[in-house]
Amino acid sequence: MAAATQTRYAVGGMDCAACATKIDTAVRRMPGVEDVSVSVTAGTMTVHHDQTSNLAAIEKKVMGLGYTVAPLAGKAASTPSKHPHDHDHQHGHDGHDHSAHDHADHDHHDHAEKEIEGLHGHDHAPMNGPWWASKKGRLTIMSGAALIAAYAVGHLVPSIAPYAFIVAMLVGLVPIARRAVMAALAGTPFSIEMLMTIAAVGAVIINAGEEAATVVFLFLVGELLEGVAAGKARASIQSLTTLVPKTALVEENGQTREVQADSLEVGTVILVRPGDRIAADGVIIEGESAIDEAPVTGESTPVRKSVDAKVFAGTINTDAVLRVKVTAAAADNTIARVVKLVEEAQESKAPTERFIDRFSRYYTPGVVAVAALVAVTPPLATGASWLEWIYKGLAILLIGCPCALVISTPAAIAAALSAGARSGLLLKGGAVLEIMGKVTTVAFDKTGTLTEGKPKVTDIVGFGQTEAQVLSRAAALENGSSHPLAVAILERAKADHVPMPPAAEARALPGKGVSGRVGGETMSLLSPQAAREVEPFSAEQDARVEAMNDEGKSVSALVIEGKLAGLIGMRDEPRADARAGVEALRTVGIGAVMLTGDNARTASAIAKGLGIEPRAQLLPEDKQRIVRELQAQKQIVAKVGDGINDAPALAAADVGIAMGGGTDVALETADAAALHGRVTDVANMVVLSRTTMTNICQNITMALGLKAVFLVTTIVGITGLWPAILADTGATVLVTANAMRLLRWKGAFIAR
Repeated sequence: MAAATQTRYAVGGMDCAACATKIDTAVRRMPGVEDVSVSVTAGTMTVHHDQTSNLAAIEKKVMGLGYTVAPLAGKAASTPSKHPHDHDHQHGHDGHDHSAHDHADHDHHDHAEKEIEGLHGHDHAPMNGPWWASKKGRLTIMSGAALIAAYAVGHLVPSIAPYAFIVAMLVGLVPIARRAVMAALAGTPFSIEMLMTIAAVGAVIINAGEEAATVVFLFLVGELLEGVAAGKARASIQSLTTLVPKTALVEENGQTREVQADSLEVGTVILVRPGDRIAADGVIIEGESAIDEAPVTGESTPVRKSVDAKVFAGTINTDAVLRVKVTAAAADNTIARVVKLVEEAQESKAPTERFIDRFSRYYTPGVVAVAALVAVTPPLATGASWLEWIYKGLAILLIGCPCALVISTPAAIAAALSAGARSGLLLKGGAVLEIMGKVTTVAFDKTGTLTEGKPKVTDIVGFGQTEAQVLSRAAALENGSSHPLAVAILERAKADHVPMPPAAEARALPGKGVSGRVGGETMSLLSPQAAREVEPFSAEQDARVEAMNDEGKSVSALVIEGKLAGLIGMRDEPRADARAGVEALRTVGIGAVMLTGDNARTASAIAKGLGIEPRAQLLPEDKQRIVRELQAQKQIVAKVGDGINDAPALAAADVGIAMGGGTDVALETADAAALHGRVTDVANMVVLSRTTMTNICQNITMALGLKAVFLVTTIVGITGLWPAILADTGATVLVTANAMRLLRWKGAFIAR
């Protein structure tokens, strides 16, 4: 069996789902092609193929349909798909490797565009600049000017008016007809262009040339509006890339120089001044400053970060100079990966979108059949006027164009995916977005998901010592240790600014704790059980330990010269918004359960504070089993975890959600990711999904409703050809505009 490979292309000129369908159908029929994914909003096409596939022929086929095409990722245009096999793209007919366009996609793109322009006279082109500068814009302007000229000529010389309108019609129709023929040859005979061509030619035959020219112009206006809308949707996610500065200050041998940010290599040290945007993902190696992450995460409060803290490209250093070691190249930074993953997600179709696609395959031929019946049945059955009913049949052809219906779902999904990404919600495709709204139970991991993932000192109790003295001596004994509980004590000591005197003769006591001499006194920091071996606790001291244990806290006992001097309680505390996140889910009618490998007492204490049901002392396979049990009870389950330890449960759930701050795991592992680690964002995903599905229902209702109204008015003779094309164009524009409203979505629940 041939090795499976995927090649990704940028496709210029797509402005509606019908464009994607034509490309999909044509490429899917090519030899060696296993699967095709096309995204109108992202302007991309991913082809899954084997070694027998001729990439040059695939590119030529897409260009023949009237689109520009260029391999993405330059030197890495082709990457292994789900089966990582090497693939050498050799095309025997010309001995040329079309997968390695190292000299630049840009040149290939320009060449492709010139070739299409010369051979096909198409009006599909990227809508990157102003609309009037695009090929589509120029063709629309020319068609409009020709129509105005035809009216003027008809007024001045009425005898040649019909011919003037035919010429005006041909200005716009010839490119449309060429695209119709190419689409038919590529396997899409019932395209919007074909329906338009038949209707316009038919109108000329029945002496309705003026209306034919008007209809062609209105069709071009509609396509232009679709292109503008598609461009705005595409720009909404690409605008994230503008957050990253173009240049960076690099430090080498004590000297600072400015370089292009996209040239930064991993390991390079950059200088970030106050007020500067950080040019790359990295780790702080010197300095401490508040980082404004609002442009990337939406968080309104700057986050204080110091040495060893991670920083992300596009965030803003507010108040001190930082030296940052780059950890990811420009193509791999957090923003670039989010943009890439969202674009790939837009190629993944939701169940509703797949249904609409299947429906449209039968819908369009059905419309042609209905139009034919309307045109011939009344004249044959009742002797009615042929011209009148052929005219009505042609109008029905235009009314039945499926553009608005087909774009209703992908436009909304693309806008929702983009809006979600801008709010830190990464959903990998329409299918994930759709099912999130159906979730009935969310199963949370505890450590690192509902909690911060590291213990913090919560209680300090002194017996004959002040709290500061207990903390100071405990920190002195733990100084230099990397144990999580030791780190918690040291961080609290640093935060409280208590002194840490040097400890002598410090040593670890395996299974018990640490001991040493501080200020001439012998002391130990032990587990309560080990401390009781030195001296039994009083009833009060036992009660204190028991109370902290009941709250899920780990307790360390400070013993000085054989006497219990103090207790320190530590616990992995819930995230600041954990309770709000659970309550938000309850607000939208979703239950929550906590699955953890921790002990029952700790799990119960955390769960009680959050108002969530706990399931404790679970192995990874136990978590998977519980997810399966919930599904057997007809629950739609979302599993939220860190993407590694919970892999079996994440895979078993209907939706796996990774909780993380832009890490590789968070971005690559699960079906969705809450990039900023907010528990409330799980509920926001649900709300985004439900809002999107409501939007899709509105779109489908508008698309079919307008067509139904104009179908009736056309048959009874109230409306004709040009209102018919307005019904199609108007519905498409309305549906697209309604979908674009989702770009303004900001989230229903805000973390406090």
